Amino acid sequence: MPKIKVIIPAYNEADSIGFVIKNIPSIVNEIIVVSNHSNDDTEINAKNAGATVLIENRRGYGYACLKGMDYIANLENAERPDIIVFLDGDYSDYPEELTKIVAPILNENIDFVIGSRVKELREKGSMTIPQIFGNWLATTLMSILFRAKFTDLGPFRAIKYNKLLELKMEDKTYGWTVEMQLKALRKKFSYIEVPVNYRNRIGVSKVSGTVKGAIFAGVKILGWIFKYSFKQ
Repeated sequence: MPKIKVIIPAYNEADSIGFVIKNIPSIVNEIIVVSNHSNDDTEINAKNAGATVLIENRRGYGYACLKGMDYIANLENAERPDIIVFLDGDYSDYPEELTKIVAPILNENIDFVIGSRVKELREKGSMTIPQIFGNWLATTLMSILFRAKFTDLGPFRAIKYNKLLELKMEDKTYGWTVEMQLKALRKKFSYIEVPVNYRNRIGVSKVSGTVKGAIFAGVKILGWIFKYSFKQ
């Protein structure tokens, strides 16, 4: 069975992180929670739930993801995974659907899978109007500029580890998800979206829950798209 590791960036998710870890299927070899400068009990609760806990004091979603990748890169070869799954720590995704996310990689040799938060499976209020509009705008631009078939920038995603390394990820904050999708397109990776359920998160979003966060995230996402539209 291929080795699967999960990276969960988490900033002050003490109330939710235990539920997330508990509901991750047993096919996963290691759950890595990266506490992104949390000042609550996120780290203690994640450790008690059985996760490997790392600390990244530089605030930013991308910083946390890169910290998890650095940890994996320093493991012995035999311990490195075949598949990496990224999942948020707020319990808005359904961790048990991880089997559905990795299935196209395991069964069809797909390189990259995104959990698409389709309207029919979203709990009312789980995505804000700015989030919905931002997703639509970003994926529409990617369709026009790159002939992409993405419908979402969903954070619940799986990718072959060797393919992830090829992407040379670099975004430190809110542009992480779109950077991965754009670079996968440029590399001509095979990809697919899988519809996933989505519910109201536990706690308040640090991005969509604030005007500053929503604006900054939008600027970063559009910046990556336009940067790649001019890149040869």
